[in-house]
Amino acid sequence: MPKVLVIYYSMYGNCFRMATEVAAGAREAPEATVMLKTVPELMPEQVIRSSPAIQQAKAIQKDVPVATKQDLAEADAVIVGSPTRFGNMCAQMRNFWDQTGDLWFQGALIGKPAGVFCSTASLHGGQETTLTSMMLTLLHHGMIIVGVPYSVGELLTTTAGGTPYGPSHTAGPKGDWPLTDQEQAICRALGRRVAQVAADLVRGRRQ
Repeated sequence: MPKVLVIYYSMYGNCFRMATEVAAGAREAPEATVMLKTVPELMPEQVIRSSPAIQQAKAIQKDVPVATKQDLAEADAVIVGSPTRFGNMCAQMRNFWDQTGDLWFQGALIGKPAGVFCSTASLHGGQETTLTSMMLTLLHHGMIIVGVPYSVGELLTTTAGGTPYGPSHTAGPKGDWPLTDQEQAICRALGRRVAQVAADLVRGRRQ
């Protein structure tokens, strides 16, 4: 049974909601075991306490465990989600991956399928640059990038988020817009596809 790790960071809860949809899609693959985890927080506690919106988002994520490098090593596939920060992944996710030099040196992630997803405030707020720049780190680890093919019809009908590079969400200027039906479907499609690719690779290694 392939182990799929969905790892994310979410300040206002949007990437968390995306992550749950991605994980749900991965669980549709009959042989997959799915783990949903977040990365360590870097914001000062006083910043968190000063924002009711951030506090609310933290409350809904309180039961999500924090990932470790060992989780990456043990997973057969990894799906990474981050809000956009100036067209790139957020500092919390960047900091987590910056500590994986030993895994890179060992080649621990080589050959594992991986996908990415993100959330932005505006429709053209850097979704595609965030997704493709996140891929660079995964490629340096030798991972196999899995995107969303256009057989997923929602890519052609979405008027919010959703790209062939990975799911995305347009959260609005206050970060409170819900996921659209199309965005949810694209999230599930990525999770399902990564899990299926992982299952095929694990099965192939055993034959």
